[in-house]
Amino acid sequence: MPPAVTLRPIEQEDEPFLCDVYASTRAEELAAVPWDDAQKAAFLRMQFIAQHRYYQEHYSEASFDIVLVDNEPAGRLYVNRQQEELRVVDIALLPAYRGRAIGSGLLRALQAEAAAAGLPVRIHVERFNPALSLYERLGFTQIADKGVYLFLEWRPAGTASA
Repeated sequence: MPPAVTLRPIEQEDEPFLCDVYASTRAEELAAVPWDDAQKAAFLRMQFIAQHRYYQEHYSEASFDIVLVDNEPAGRLYVNRQQEELRVVDIALLPAYRGRAIGSGLLRALQAEAAAAGLPVRIHVERFNPALSLYERLGFTQIADKGVYLFLEWRPAGTASA
């Protein structure tokens, strides 16, 4: 039986969990850095706080949700819904939940929502992020090269490109 995946809005008390999710997305990158665990943790906390503030300020109308799998916190999904697009601001799952079709299920649900509204879904992704292949499998295509990041878009059938 597939896991039950639900969303709930983030709360102040979720900050340590959200920081852990963020840190899990940077673990491979920091493995090569010659810092001790305390230095890495301090750096990750600082980076998380900066990113979190940026998202809250620049996407103030977005939904900021915790992804729950069988009622257990598993990740985060931040979506900015605008008249012209659905923007995936961030999607991340803890390592134990990756590769289990949870992320693809969340993205397919966003695609269905966007299709019903006749809108594209857009996302920035780091060029070397393993999730890039997932986005491509789901029909996202590159619309801009932003250096470190690629800007991807999925459009419902029958809608014109930007």
